[in-house]
Amino acid sequence: QVQLAESGGGLVQPGGSLRLSCAASGFTFGSYAASWYRQAPGKERELVATISAGSSTQYADSVKGRFTISRDNGKNTVYLQMNSLAPEDTAVYYCNAASWFLKQKMVDYWGQGTQVTVSS
Repeated sequence: QVQLAESGGGLVQPGGSLRLSCAASGFTFGSYAASWYRQAPGKERELVATISAGSSTQYADSVKGRFTISRDNGKNTVYLQMNSLAPEDTAVYYCNAASWFLKQKMVDYWGQGTQVTVSS
């Protein structure tokens, strides 16, 4: 069955770093774009970073220069390296994988999320 499993979240002090991992199974991960989203209490889910099947990346303005998305197709895993963390980064972080054809989304998979809390 199709599954995305996030890990690596936790409590970190402001200015600290975390690396999130998302392990995919049950589908051809290397053919999918992969993204990280986050959702804070009372706020809508927002796109944090995306890496395409061709390895191009895009970032939300709020995380540019601090976060890096990468993927290892051999391990069916996408990563989010988060540096210089601030309290406003506190959220549940979700992994997403999407298949596209001619700029149209064909399928869309989601993980269950991992909590990131930035607090002193």
